[in-house]
This record gives sequence, C-alpha cells and structure tokens, in this order.
Amino acid sequence: MWQAEVRVDLDAIRDNVVALRSRTSAEVLVAVKADGYGHGMVPAARAALAGGATWLGVATLDEALTLRRAGIEAPVLAWLLSPGLPLHDGVAAGVDLSAATPELLDELAAAARQAGRPARVHLKLDTGLARGGAARADWPELFEAATKAQAGGDVEVVGVWSHFACADEPGHESVDRQLAAFHEGLELAGRHGIHPRYRHIANSAATLIRPDAHFDLVRVGIAAYGLSPIAGDTFGLRPAMTARARVTLAKRVPAGQGVSYGLTYTTPWETTLAVVPLGYGDGVPRHASNAGPVRIGGTVATIAGRVCMDQVVVDVGDEPVVAGDVATLFGPGDDGEPTADDWAAATGTINYEIVTRFGSSRVPRCYDGEVRP
Repeated sequence: MWQAEVRVDLDAIRDNVVALRSRTSAEVLVAVKADGYGHGMVPAARAALAGGATWLGVATLDEALTLRRAGIEAPVLAWLLSPGLPLHDGVAAGVDLSAATPELLDELAAAARQAGRPARVHLKLDTGLARGGAARADWPELFEAATKAQAGGDVEVVGVWSHFACADEPGHESVDRQLAAFHEGLELAGRHGIHPRYRHIANSAATLIRPDAHFDLVRVGIAAYGLSPIAGDTFGLRPAMTARARVTLAKRVPAGQGVSYGLTYTTPWETTLAVVPLGYGDGVPRHASNAGPVRIGGTVATIAGRVCMDQVVVDVGDEPVVAGDVATLFGPGDDGEPTADDWAAATGTINYEIVTRFGSSRVPRCYDGEVRP
C-alpha cells in the first residue's frame, strides 16, 4: 500500500522520442538533467535511447558521470562547468564537454593530458540569450584557442552550439536573429579551420516548429516527457508523469471555518475537507495555495488555504470522499484529472517547473511500461 507516489510511464517517454525523431533528419539529443526533469535520470535516459535518441544531455559533470556509472555508453554532453572541476574524470569517461572561454579550453586540454585521451569539446556561442556561451566579440579568441588546442592533440572540437531565447514563442523576431548569428559563428569557425561534426541550436520548441534550425543535432527536453513548450498545441505528445496520494482524513466542517495556516480560506457553507499528504516538501508549489486543482472521487476541486510542508487540504463539497481515496494532482488527463499544464496555469509558472519539482526522496517514484527502469 502506498500513501503518495509519482508514477512515470517510460513507454510514453520512448514514444514521445519516436514522434520527435519523425520530425527531423538530425540526430536527437534528449536532455535528462535535473533527474530527468523529475522523472528519474537513468530510467528516462534508457527510455529515450529506446525511442531512438542517439545523445543524452545533462547540465553538470556529476550528472554525466552518474549516467556512465549506470552503464549507459551513449554520447553524453555536459554543458555547465565551473572552474576547478575534475574534468579529467569526464574526459576519461568519454563525456563531451562544453566550453565558451579560452581558460576552460586550457583546463580541458590539461584534463585530456591527465586522462590520456583528447577531450571532446562543443564550443558554445551566445547568439542572443545572454546566458552561457561566448559573447560575439569573443568568438575569434575562442576559435583561435580551440584551433591551437586541437592542433596540439589535446582537444577534439566535436560541436559548435547555441541556445534559443524565445523559440517557444512562434514568430518571435529574436529566433531569426539568433539563427542568423549562429550561421555567422559557424562561418567564422570555418575560417579558423573548425568544421564540427555537430552543429546544434534547436531546443524542443525549435524541433517542433523550426526545421530550418535543426542542423546536425536537435536537443529536446520537456517534449520528451510529453509536455509541450508551446502553449495551445500538444503536438500529440503524451505526458509521462502522474502525481497522486491517498486522502489521510476527510471530515465535515461548518460554514465559516478557516482552513490551514493563516486561515486564508473560509468555507462558504457546510462542506467536506480532505487532507492530502503532499506538500511543498514533496514538490507542490506553495503558490498553489487556494489555486491548485486536485481530482478526488468524481470531482476536480481546488486546494483550500495554504500549501503546507507535508500536506494540503481540499474542499470537496458534498463529494462522498473518505480516507484512502486517491487524490490526483496531475497526470496525462485521461480520466479528467488536471495536467501539469493546468497546474502551471494555476500557479503562474511553466510545466517544466511543475514536473521537475517532484523529485523528493520522500515520495517514491514508480515506473510503468515495457521499457525497464
């Protein structure tokens, strides 16, 4: 018997990747960072590979090494690297690493010498996101440093890449601007003798609606987990995660009863309150106070009052709810339950954040489907 759980349909992840592959002639990288967007990094990685992904992407070196320790041998790109990390461990494990500065290239060259094999590097260009990546004025210096490191045999430049800022807003003018800048960067790289096997800039949104941005590799994240990055179109993707719990207590209370910390909700009439054992310690956004939808029995009701660390209260009216009934916060929507998109709308955030929050060790993650975790 379970009290609260997150269920993940690995076949849905696999099938989403199959569908995404059908939209491009490029290779597909699936991002499994942040514990697979809350779905479990290693099981999600295996499901993605079963669906035909040829690459995996992570943010940190530790995440990449976790995949290798799990026996996953597919190409892995890690892109968020601070100075001083044990990069030789990544190089020795055959992890591709991103660099945007000559200083990091120097570290990678040293790591390669320590590991006894060249470092596989993807040079990141800032084409307008103004986050990671070399600023345009620094591209010549980066390419010169990469050419030197490659000539010395310590570095193999495998890729040149960038990241869109607004690809999830169809028609946004910045997308064309960034794409033009990326072409300029690739041309400049070529003039420095850098001709990478992989050129990549497309995220989930661009994979879905901008085939002109696919190049050699597309990087899909949220779409692989069945959630659309573009409002108003599911693209036939199937959400893989369901979050649910069993009601611990249901009780009748009179009209005028304040509920939960701060008494920010007051019952308008005699009603039934159901206590659900999931709170912000488990991933429920506190912004879901008086807002988050929950399906209990035959109705979808709203969290009554503030979200607590371990529990929420739901006003279910006259619904005959009893302890042990299942309360579903979100799922694929097959049985009328709310979706992660519904929760995002109710709490003023994005579906990415909703699913990624549910990585608490207190709530077991269970897996369904033919793909094995």
